[in-house]
Amino acid sequence: MNILNLIKIAIRALLRNKSRAFLTMLGIIIGIASVITMVSLGQSSTNNVREQLSSMGSNMIMVMPGEQRRGGVNMGSSNAKSLDEKDFHMLEQNVRYVTAISPYVTSSAQLVFGSNNHPGSIQGVAPNYLGIRTYKLESGIMFSDEDVKKFNKVCVIGQTVVKDLFTNGENPIGQTVRFGSIPMKVIGVLESKGQSQMGQDQDDVVLVPYTTVQKRFLAINHFHMFFASATSEEESELAATEITYILRNTHHIGKNDDDDFEVRTMEELLTTVSSVTQLLTVLLTAIAAISLIVGGIGIMNIMYVTVTERTKEIGLRMAIGAQNRDIMMQFLSESVILSLIGGLIGIVLGLLLSFVLSKVLQWPFMVSQGAIAISFLVCSATGIFFGWYPAKKAANLDPIAALRYE
Repeated sequence: MNILNLIKIAIRALLRNKSRAFLTMLGIIIGIASVITMVSLGQSSTNNVREQLSSMGSNMIMVMPGEQRRGGVNMGSSNAKSLDEKDFHMLEQNVRYVTAISPYVTSSAQLVFGSNNHPGSIQGVAPNYLGIRTYKLESGIMFSDEDVKKFNKVCVIGQTVVKDLFTNGENPIGQTVRFGSIPMKVIGVLESKGQSQMGQDQDDVVLVPYTTVQKRFLAINHFHMFFASATSEEESELAATEITYILRNTHHIGKNDDDDFEVRTMEELLTTVSSVTQLLTVLLTAIAAISLIVGGIGIMNIMYVTVTERTKEIGLRMAIGAQNRDIMMQFLSESVILSLIGGLIGIVLGLLLSFVLSKVLQWPFMVSQGAIAISFLVCSATGIFFGWYPAKKAANLDPIAALRYE
């Protein structure tokens, strides 16, 4: 019996019981749709994380004080003073794989303008901080190196601060905002960047010269951290290694001693977040794949019922010359067709669900061609695996007993 005849006979047999055939395929449909949706959302999530981190500066490097220990007790890094002006100048003068570096100090403050106030913090940075963090000015100007030298009371603010303080539509440029008891002149407004992947409002920002925060707010000489920009994303690790080498020499750290600082690249953050996302995707996909097993068992049960219902038909086919192999291929083809049709519907449904959920979550829509190909192969394997035993049972029926079956 040729393949075309087998397919025609199988399709006619399935069409006799459309409802039963659809219910049999339902497990496969749900399983395949779930797997494709989970894989697609996993890829979308990873890509969304990469885009969010890129918006912060894909080649950004962060240098933070290391943990302090006193008497064997870990005191944390919040009060560490291992980064200072000397470190800043040494890095500024000697790094080759870094295009820009900015000190960073921060202080919490209540921002007040007229009768409006905004609870937040101010970030003391260098003028090149905008390029490192990929911020752009919507209006006004960024403060200059001269402002840094003179500890000038000027600031650049984000859109969240603008909305909270200037509720009557005032132009922020040139206005004076009070930070605690210190007045600061607004000279620039940043373009909106929205929320980061970690849930941080990137528009809730007030940038001032780092010396202003050091001298006028905190009365300190050290920095809380450094932000740097590598020459390229590919050379971020080289830049991190270079920074580590320079700071170890500057701090006179011995060969076998631990660093009193930490250097982190965006690639490290991306790897950490991506590994968590991928693990969740694998777990959810594994759970969704259970539906395929349930669907396969459903196919096996229905094929057993079909063999029993069509025992007399099997005996008649054998009586007019059909061989065991023909009977087996006939029922096996029905099982495979059930799986493939269910798989195709599942693929379409999975892509549709992925598209809808991506739009709802505002993630990029990603199509995993590998997941589609594997799903198609799994459908075929499921049809063969779970249909083989009922087909073999049908092929091994005794023709005479089959003809007498009622």
